[in-house]
Parts: sequence; structure tokens; C-alpha cells
Amino acid sequence: MGTGKSFRSARVTAAAVLALCAAMASGVVSAPAHAVDTVRGLQWYLDSLKIPQAHKITQGKGVVVAVIDSGVDPSHPDLRGQVLPGKGVNSAAAPDGRRDDDAESGHGTSMAGIIAGRGGGTMRELGIAPAAKILPVSMGPRAAGIDMVLAIRWAADAGADVINISYGGDPARPDPDLTDAVKYALGKDAVVVVSAGNIEEGDRQVTLPANIPGVIAVSGLNKRGSFFAGSVQGPEIVLAAPMESIIGPAPKAVSPNGYTVASGTSSAAAILSGVAALVRAKYPNLDAVNVINRLVKTARDAGPAGRDPQFGFGAVDPLAALTRSVPAVTANPLLEGTAADPTRPGGGAARPGDDDGPAVEFGVTNKAGAIVQVGLCLAVPIVALVILLVVLRRRKRRAPAAVSGPLPGPPGPPPGWPAGPPGWPTPAGQAPPRHPGPGYGPPPGQPAPGYPPPGYPPAQATPGYPPAGQPAPGYPPAPVAPAPPSGGPGWPGAGPGHAPPPSGPQQQ
Repeated sequence: MGTGKSFRSARVTAAAVLALCAAMASGVVSAPAHAVDTVRGLQWYLDSLKIPQAHKITQGKGVVVAVIDSGVDPSHPDLRGQVLPGKGVNSAAAPDGRRDDDAESGHGTSMAGIIAGRGGGTMRELGIAPAAKILPVSMGPRAAGIDMVLAIRWAADAGADVINISYGGDPARPDPDLTDAVKYALGKDAVVVVSAGNIEEGDRQVTLPANIPGVIAVSGLNKRGSFFAGSVQGPEIVLAAPMESIIGPAPKAVSPNGYTVASGTSSAAAILSGVAALVRAKYPNLDAVNVINRLVKTARDAGPAGRDPQFGFGAVDPLAALTRSVPAVTANPLLEGTAADPTRPGGGAARPGDDDGPAVEFGVTNKAGAIVQVGLCLAVPIVALVILLVVLRRRKRRAPAAVSGPLPGPPGPPPGWPAGPPGWPTPAGQAPPRHPGPGYGPPPGQPAPGYPPPGYPPAQATPGYPPAGQPAPGYPPAPVAPAPPSGGPGWPGAGPGHAPPPSGPQQQ
């Protein structure tokens, strides 16, 4: 990793600082709360990111953010009580990291204040996550490649939830040890946030370690929410955050009024680290992989659809990251397509007890969801079986009853049919056979009793035909077998029980 670049990104905007000095020197602040001559007024990004609304949900309590930088001044009013004992990774740094060795801009202190400034009025810096704690990891006034490696590994071993690196090195000089250190931190469940680099400092590509897969490489936005021209861009960009004219606390030796204003991706990374701290506080059971996924999935797509070189997946949206439902993942979304996920050396899902996810989602890590899922799987075949039984029972009810032996005849002769006339071939009082056979009908030459009916032939018959007292020629007709039953009244097969058959590293 390159070491020739010093911390040069914290460029102070003189007019803003002079106005702030005048306001503070007067001892009276009569302007509105958000006037530009107050610290709060210069924190324009708080309103654009809806941080006041986000603070109603969480302020980052319980989260530790490691700031790998020039050290942090814990005596600044905005950082009192916020800075934990940390680590100096070389002899030039304070052993506990609680001293800012950047005499030019107090870079480490500014980054810490942007992340976790405690606020307390319009003249105090309010951090993105004011209830979070800062773990300073100092590389002294100038960092060597080994310093960054040691700093990342120490922060991961110290249990940092978020690691902020507002530092960049030469991307043309990859460092395998640095890559291994980043993978180590990811495997330790840390969210690693790195500034992408600044064009005015000579950077043209995303710097190291921002270009290492798995980290959140942050580009910059201007006050209008558009891409800031001073930020580098490239395919490694993951998210974008405000970087234009960002105010931050500074040691008295750097700024008499205690603040500087700078434009750089260093500030953008610090802001995003603060947002990551809010997410980790709101969802304490989410692992780093799912925190990254939540930040990516809820980002506001500000450029071309999908991931692009300027905004990455989009501009960070803190309120959406805290409130939207995002399905859980088991792998770092920034490592898709890579051979292995260093955050999952053995595979796995989110931390047990994760209380976030889609409104309706089942997973083996959710016991209640697994029980419901098994129940639904069993219910489907059971319901299908019940439906099948109902259909079969209905068909059975419509099917004719099985009959053994000869088919029974109707219960009796049709109404008005004389029972047992002389010469009738069946015993008196019994119905004729179902299928007429020989001898069915009256004796030969005898009319059927009661036939023809009275008044026959009809009145409209031809007058005088047949002659009175003479039968009509050929009448009555010779006995013939009756037609098959038509199901009419009185016919066999139409009575009860005979229903018809069914149908079918540089400071940035």
C-alpha cells in the first residue's frame, strides 16, 4: 500500500469557519436553530438524510465504531465520554489512540465527531449515531502499509461492530496482507466502510482498501444529492453519501473554534459508518452481512438503474434502512460471484434471534416459521385427500344399487289396469313381467279390458265409418310386443329405487 500520500483531504472552507468564529466570539446566537452561522446550520446533511427522524428510532446505543485514522482527541466537547481507550499501532501514535496526530486538519477527530458527536445545542456537532462509542485506532501522523494491516486486525479482535477507514492508498499497488486483513475483519462480523478517494488529490480510481471486495466503498454526493465531481468513481463503488462542505470537530491546535469544514469522501465514509451504527443498534441480532445487505437494498437509486460507477447501488437512505422490511441473506451481497465469502467461512445465516425480515417469510433459522411451513406442507395433501373422498362419496350416492338375481318388476300394474282378467297369463294381483314374452296380452281375439276407451273413435272420425256396430278393419291390432320402457309413469324402471344412471489507505 502506498505511503507517500499524507492526510490532505480535510480542506477547510475559510468563509464558513470565519462566520462560525464570529458567531461564537459574540457569545450570543440570535439566529434560528438552522442558521448557517451555527454548527447545526452547517450540518445540512442531517436534514437531507432525515437524521432527526431516524434518531426517534435509534441513536446507535450499544454500538462500537472503530476509527482507523490519525487518532482522536477525546477532550473535544462534542466527544467527551464518547471515546473508548483504543490502540496506537506504531511508536509515533498514542498508545491508546486518544490523541490526534494530524496537525493539519485533525482528521481522526473530525471523522469521530461526524459519526458520534454528542450534540447538545446548535453550536455543537450532532453525530449520525450520537449514542455510539468511538474506538480510536491510531496510525500516527503518517501510515505505512503494515500499520493499516495491524489496525484492521486489532479493531476486528477488539470487537468493533463497524470499522471506518477514511484513508486511501495506491490502487495500482495491491497488498495481499491488507486484503487478508479485510477478510479477517469481515469474518469477525465487522461492517467495513472505506472512502473511495478524491480526484483533487490525484486519485483517478477507487483507492486501496476501498477496492477490496466485501467492504462498503463510499463515493460522494453534493448538497443537491447529485454525484460530487471531486469524488472518484469506479465499478467498486457500493454506496454514495454526502461529502460537500461537511463540518466536523477538530482539536484546538488545528482550529481555534474547534471545527473545520471539508469536502471529501472521508466525510462520506464517516456518515455512512454512522448510518451502519444506527442499523446495528436497531437490529442487534443482524450480522454484518445482513447489515450490509440492508444498506444496499434500501439505498435510493440515484443514477442509472442498478449498480453504477458513481453511486454504486445508490445514495444511502438511513430512514429506509431502519424501517423497511428486507429479506435475510446468508452471504455478503458484495461478494456475489466470488469463489468464497470470507464472512462465512463455514456458511450460515444471520445471527440467531434476528428480529427482522419480510412480513411473510419462512426460514430454518426461524423456528416458528419452520413449524408453520411444515404445517402448510402437510395441509395441502390432507385437503386434497378430503376433496377426493367427498367426490367419491357423491358419486357413490348417485350410482344405482347393485342387484343380485333377476330384476324386480314394478310394484304393481299401472293405475286402472285390471288385475288378473280371465286368460291373463300372470297370477291375479301381480304386475306383468318386465320384459314381455309370448302370451303377453289378452287371449287371442279378445280386446283388452277397458279398451278402446269410451268415446273412441273420436268425434271427428269420418261420418259413417266404420258402420255402426262394426269394428274398424284390422282393429283391434294383432298382439305385438310393447316398445321398450320409456321411463314414463307406470313403466318398469321408473319407480322408486330405479333412478337413471349417473353422468361423469489515504485520508480522503
